[in-house]
Amino acid sequence: MSGLWGMVTDPFMQRALLAALLVGLSAPVVGTYLVQRRLALLGDGIGHVALTGVALGWLVGAAMGLVPDDVLAVPGAVVAAVAGSVLIEVVRRRGRTSGDLALAILFYGGIAGGVLLIGLAGGSSGSLMAYLFGSISTVTTADVWVTVVLCGLILAIGLGLRGALFSVSHDEEFAISSGLPVWALNMAVAVLAALTVTVAMRVVGLLLVSALMIVPVAIGQLLTHSFRRTMLAASTIGVVVCVTGLSITYWHNVSPGALIVVLAIGVYAVVAALQPLLSRRRPPADPHPDIPDDVAVTAPRAGDREEECTP
Repeated sequence: MSGLWGMVTDPFMQRALLAALLVGLSAPVVGTYLVQRRLALLGDGIGHVALTGVALGWLVGAAMGLVPDDVLAVPGAVVAAVAGSVLIEVVRRRGRTSGDLALAILFYGGIAGGVLLIGLAGGSSGSLMAYLFGSISTVTTADVWVTVVLCGLILAIGLGLRGALFSVSHDEEFAISSGLPVWALNMAVAVLAALTVTVAMRVVGLLLVSALMIVPVAIGQLLTHSFRRTMLAASTIGVVVCVTGLSITYWHNVSPGALIVVLAIGVYAVVAALQPLLSRRRPPADPHPDIPDDVAVTAPRAGDREEECTP
C-alpha cells in the first residue's frame, strides 16, 4: 500500500498518469473513425511524418539557442502531422494515387527525413528512441497542459460531431446526398488523427501510437456491434491499459509505450478467444449485427412509428 501511495503522490507520476489517462481516453475515439473508414494504418504514416516535424523543431530550437533545444519539437510535430494528414486526404480525394501508396510514401519519407534532420541538429540515438517509442519520464508540466488542451479539442470534435463523422466514415455517398460537408468532415478526421499522434508520442511513441488508436477499437468490435458502444468500450480499454502499463513501469524498468501496446494486444487475444463463448450466452439484441451503427430495427406494430438512434 505504501508503494501505491508513493506512486500516486509522486509529482512525476501524477503528470505521467494524467497524460496517460488523457491519451488512452482520446486516441481510441479517433481510431474508431479510422477503422470505420478502413484507414487503420493512417496513424503510422502520420507518426512517421511527425518525426520529421520533431526534427525540424529540434533544428530550429538549436539554431535559435533555445534551452532545452527540443522545446519546439512538439509544435513542429503538430505542424508536420497536420500538413501530412491534409496532404494524404487531398491525394486520396483526388485519386491521383492509391491510398496505400500514399501511406507508403509518408512512411518512408517521414522516417528518413526525421532521422536525417535529427542527425543534423546534433541529436543522439537516445533522443531519437525517446520520440519513436515514447519517454514518459520526459513529461513536464508544460507537456501536461498541451496534452490537456489537445485532448480536450480531440474529444470535443470527435464526440460533438459524432453523428456527422459517423455518416461520412460509414457511407460517404449517403453523406453527400444528405447535404453534409463531406470535404470538411474528412479533413476534420485527418486533422484529429494528426493531433492524436502528436499528443500520444510522449506516452507510447510515434511508432506505436497507431496501435493505441486501433487495438482498443478492435477489442470493442469484438464486444459490441454498435458504433457508439464500440467507441465507449475502446476508450475505456485505452484508459485501463495506459494507466496499468504506466503503473507497472513505476516498479519495473521497462518501456511504458511498448508495455501499453503489449497489454492491449494481450487483452485483444483474451477477448478474441472468449468471444465465441460470450456470443453464445448473450441474447441477440441487434437483429442486424452486421450493420455497425445504432439504428434500431424493430418489427412494425400498429400505431408505432419507426425510430432511429443516431450514432
